[in-house]
Amino acid sequence: MTQDTAHISPTGGNLPLEPNDFVGRQVDAEELVELLGVARLVTLCGAGGIGKSRLAINVAGRLAAGFPGGVWLVELAEAAGDELIAPRVASVLGIKAEPSRSLSETLFDALADRQMLLVIDNCESLIDECARFCRTLLTICPEVRVLTTSREPLRVAGETVWRVPPLTLPEADGHEYAMDSEAVQLFVRRARAAVRGFTLDAGNADEIASLCGALDGMPLAIELAAALCRVLTVEQIHARLRDRFRLLSEGDRTAPARHQTLRATVDWSYQQLKEPERILLRRLAVFTGGWTLEMAEKVCDGDGLWAEDVLSVLCGLVDKSLVLADAEVAGETRYRMLETIRQYAAEQLEIAGEEHELRRRHRDHMAVIAGRVHQLIVRSPRPTWTEICPVLVLLDELQSNLWAAVRWSAEVEEPENALRLLVLLRWPTIAGGRFTPADEWLERLLSADKSAALPPKVRGDALVLRGQVAFGQGDPAKAYEACSEAADLCRATALHGPLSGALAILAWVAIYQRRPDKARRLLDEALEAVRKVDDPWHEMVIRSMEGTFALSEGRAKESQRSFEAALAIARGLDNHWATPVALIGLAQVAWTRGDLLEARTHYEQALDQLKDITAHWQTITCLSGLGRIALAQGDLTTARARLTESLRLCRRTGQRLGVARRIETLAQLALAEEDDHRAVRLAGASAAIRNAMSGSAMPSGFGARMEELLQPARARLGDTLVAQLWALGKGMTQEQAVRYALEGEDRAETPLPTGRMPVAAPLTTLTGREWEIAELIARGLSNKAIADELVISPATAARHVANILAKLGFSSRTQVATWVVEHNRV
Repeated sequence: MTQDTAHISPTGGNLPLEPNDFVGRQVDAEELVELLGVARLVTLCGAGGIGKSRLAINVAGRLAAGFPGGVWLVELAEAAGDELIAPRVASVLGIKAEPSRSLSETLFDALADRQMLLVIDNCESLIDECARFCRTLLTICPEVRVLTTSREPLRVAGETVWRVPPLTLPEADGHEYAMDSEAVQLFVRRARAAVRGFTLDAGNADEIASLCGALDGMPLAIELAAALCRVLTVEQIHARLRDRFRLLSEGDRTAPARHQTLRATVDWSYQQLKEPERILLRRLAVFTGGWTLEMAEKVCDGDGLWAEDVLSVLCGLVDKSLVLADAEVAGETRYRMLETIRQYAAEQLEIAGEEHELRRRHRDHMAVIAGRVHQLIVRSPRPTWTEICPVLVLLDELQSNLWAAVRWSAEVEEPENALRLLVLLRWPTIAGGRFTPADEWLERLLSADKSAALPPKVRGDALVLRGQVAFGQGDPAKAYEACSEAADLCRATALHGPLSGALAILAWVAIYQRRPDKARRLLDEALEAVRKVDDPWHEMVIRSMEGTFALSEGRAKESQRSFEAALAIARGLDNHWATPVALIGLAQVAWTRGDLLEARTHYEQALDQLKDITAHWQTITCLSGLGRIALAQGDLTTARARLTESLRLCRRTGQRLGVARRIETLAQLALAEEDDHRAVRLAGASAAIRNAMSGSAMPSGFGARMEELLQPARARLGDTLVAQLWALGKGMTQEQAVRYALEGEDRAETPLPTGRMPVAAPLTTLTGREWEIAELIARGLSNKAIADELVISPATAARHVANILAKLGFSSRTQVATWVVEHNRV
């Protein structure tokens, strides 16, 4: 079972639709449903082909309604032996890495109190890693239940091992007993799918029952045998199968009996294939996660198999159930093999001595597909989004193939080819947020022994991509290191394209470090470099950065011009990744000007363009922006709907800062709803999340926003009660705060403690003297003038001003003055 065709939704999960009837195992499924009601970790154990995955999916589907946090499938069949499971789980759940923190910590925090069922399929490929992961998950996340499938138990405390039995066989001979058998039911259903009019009758009932018995009731073996009814009678299948079993039973006596049976079935099926079918089946083993007809034709032809014959041979393999045609992707049929078949085919590929050549051809074709995507984005004349979108959908489906190609290139010590492939995937990697495992491979390949001999353009492009990925993950130090090296290399070799990328990321780092003069210089240099090459996409990115930078400095008109220029480029490219970025920027400019109608229009346009693509942070920003606009307009119902939707999506991604921001806005909504208790507690919770991330450092203006929220509450509740409520909010865990923020009208407030509790004012609270000095700052007085006015020393005045700046989260006296004036403090 794979998750490639699954539809991921914010609440329901990603379980795929079952491809055909679920036959038998009704009692087993019902027992497992009951078991998962009391056990937190259940492992379905059994040999390959016993039906573990199919049973797990069916049981999970039955339980879906009971898990508000969804039922999520994580597939490990394609996992490498040294791979970690946390990135796969995080990818399925849409959870991204955070700066200075392991992905596992972010993942477990996001799942801490979430009521969900996690289905982990094919754990045998990462058995030790799965055991460690599940043990930690059970310890940290009490509301999460786990259903795993594996060929062996995880051997974790609290694990309930449930051995998946074979399908039931007939209890006696005769037509009347045969259809009571699950194995016979499965054989007949699948034989009818292969041969129209196939029936179970008195003439073949005993033979079918005997065949199913010979196959030990193994679902995969039964399905393979039933598919052969198109070319053989049941009697012929049974006779050949008996001969083959006797031969193999005299082989490895230490192998489990069921494994011998399954291997006998697959081996016999392989031997019955015509030579072109054998060639194609074993060569298809180089694909992981699926392939298209074109991919099979390009990679698998030659030496006994012509490209024009691949379609007919592939159809023969589909007929024999050795290959599945199970989905349509971007208008093309997607094919895959069951993992047991793929492993067998891979063995045959190695025996034939073809593995190295086929892996190389597979890698090269992945590079062709990546190059096609790259050209669609950068070529002139520009393609329409309707041309680009299907290719991007296909690219999503090919992720496991792409990473397999990168892995193989690294294993055979060809870093240049691996890096070229990664660079071709640059824009899909950045725009789609696919930072993992790109970061790991870039780091490994750039530090390899042969990397020093890389061509300058390959190394320069790869270093820029490393910096972009690092900054996207919140690691400005690594971004600075990689892009500084890239900029030096590109200047020395006149590589203007990658130079513009390096300079743009260095500008972002300068903005992050609050070095505006350096950021402005770098952006100007980046724009000059990008205009020397035909790269409108990157020019759009730089213009958007200019707009963000200008807006952060209060230069709204300049910001507007930059975002308008970026939008014009994005629309010229007809690119739905790019356009929302500029629209969001224009919405933020309009908000700053107080034009709520224009801001809402821009956000809604951006949200409309995002509906068909995965871009969580942009979607969250739009929803939050629309919520804030509704709040400002007094439409509290719409504000709550938009803000809670934004918070739910933000929680799914595991981004603590985003959660803190959403909770802060919901605190403002509670204040507008005249629920002061709730507003103060949410404000305290938001501050606690931020403190947990950055210690005492707070973002620009955070303290000022808290003061705007807390001052009305103090006027109505008094300082003591506000301080107590603030302490309660700060004492919440992140998940408790999220649940509290999302509660509806029927919410019940937690009563204040009746005993003595410390009264600690919020850190943002300005003292009476600080308010007095803030008003003098707004009147334009210097520190010396303030000291003269209040008859205090200049040093004391300077200390008060520094405290005000720190509490309000501002970096300049001008910001303090503007804030005081805007809120009628003078």
